[in-house]
Amino acid sequence: MDFVSEWTGRTATALQASLRMSNEAFAKHLGIAVRTVASWHTKPDVTPRQEMQELLDTAFDRASGPGKARFKRLTEQSDEPQRPAAGGGPVQALRVAIAVVTDGSRVLIVCRRDENGDGISWQFPAGMVKPGHAAETVAIRETLGETGVHCAVTRKLGERLHPITHVQAEYLLCEYLTGEAQNMDVLENVNVAWVEKTKLVKFIPAEQIFPPILEALEVSE
Repeated sequence: MDFVSEWTGRTATALQASLRMSNEAFAKHLGIAVRTVASWHTKPDVTPRQEMQELLDTAFDRASGPGKARFKRLTEQSDEPQRPAAGGGPVQALRVAIAVVTDGSRVLIVCRRDENGDGISWQFPAGMVKPGHAAETVAIRETLGETGVHCAVTRKLGERLHPITHVQAEYLLCEYLTGEAQNMDVLENVNVAWVEKTKLVKFIPAEQIFPPILEALEVSE
């Protein structure tokens, strides 16, 4: 295969496997967020938006001859999404840390682009949790990386299988420390905003919000 006419989650993860990269290494190689790579594994039929298509084209063009040969075999052998090589170790379940950052009567949210570029959605700052890492550390780091806001975890709100992404999500209530909220990840996000807690459900449907979050924010459905 000398080129890919249109990348999907399936072919993107096949490229990742052919390059023998973990989610983290592949994300760094492309210059994107780890959660985007992880989403390609859970959504093999998704068509990444144009910017992602171009990044994948470049990664494929720069792949070595053996790497391209592995990619060709992988895409010919199976229609199933490929998992990254990880030193032969067991496949780890995907986990994310979700930060619910408050500052008085306000809560911090980010507006993300859909993978196919057809829409946007408001969410809380979040990041993938690597094996052996603490969700609290990830929540603080990703909030800063996405929004420029420094925060501290005050308590855990609980865990669940996320109803949309179907990954294990751990929710952490955080308090604002310092920093001006701004969009620090323009490739992944459209906007960052502080919204009044009472108006949160106008941005994120109440049925999609983990109930303990609404209780902690004292927001009624």
